[in-house]
Amino acid sequence: MNVVMYDNRQLSAYGNGSLPSLPLHESAVTIGSFDGVHKGHRKIISVMLDIARSRKLTSVVVTFEPHPRRVLTAHAGEPLDILTTLDEKIEQLSSLGVDLLVVVRFTPELAAWSSELFIEEVLVRMLCARNVVVGYDHGFGRNRSGSEKTLSQLGELFGFQVDVVDELRIGSEHFSSTKIRALLRNGSIREANAFLGVPYVVSGRVVNGNQLGRLLGFPTVNLKLPDPQKLLPRPGVYMATTLIDGESYKAMMNIGCRPTVSAECSIAVEAHILGYAGHLYGQDLRFSLHGFIRDEKKFDSLDLLREQLEKDKKTVELFCE
Repeated sequence: MNVVMYDNRQLSAYGNGSLPSLPLHESAVTIGSFDGVHKGHRKIISVMLDIARSRKLTSVVVTFEPHPRRVLTAHAGEPLDILTTLDEKIEQLSSLGVDLLVVVRFTPELAAWSSELFIEEVLVRMLCARNVVVGYDHGFGRNRSGSEKTLSQLGELFGFQVDVVDELRIGSEHFSSTKIRALLRNGSIREANAFLGVPYVVSGRVVNGNQLGRLLGFPTVNLKLPDPQKLLPRPGVYMATTLIDGESYKAMMNIGCRPTVSAECSIAVEAHILGYAGHLYGQDLRFSLHGFIRDEKKFDSLDLLREQLEKDKKTVELFCE
């Protein structure tokens, strides 16, 4: 999958030929934030891919960085916890077989664009869209004024077809990133994964820790997250897996303050990787979460903590997917 990134100033200058050349073969396009790349998103992208293949079009996903709500609500002091960092989103979209990902930097200036301007500049002029696929509740442009009706009207003007994908549900439950965030904050990993369609990912760079885990017989990798607004599940111990040099390993991940060994409540993410003894400092690791084991708690001694870690390990060995 090719990935290109633009800010709104570059997009505004597109008509003057200042953008790098794109594979301007006629395309099928879908647009959205796609935070989490959940099953609802995947259904929309799947429809777009089917259309692209049947009409021999380039398949294109247009997304935004940062998440538009992070920009639009910044003044309210309510940061949005995101489900996928940009790198995680790129990896997941690439796995779906998308030809081209266009990442547009979302700014207050871009938020002021009308839906008509965005369609003409990005979909028509830059991407030569011949088919646009959106979800049933899609809105875009200034104040989300762009709708299916807007797209259809402009499609007639500029020569692209619009396909709207119906709502997807699990039972009576509506698919949404908001729903998934609520499940993760509750530690309901399996339920969140059912909506995502894949395990929830926590990724980061391995950094130095206090080495206490090694003394306990449970050495851990300590992760520095690439985005401070990445949503972490509620504090506790989780079943996880990770890939190292192409090989899958089970892991027990702790998210929280480590109250037994630290007087400060600074949220840390660390994982004991079962069966791995190498050094990983400076490497980027991605952990897939499969289930919640227990809440974090303060133990009266390190021996009691070690006993609990042994139990956690057995749980991971028995049940981790």
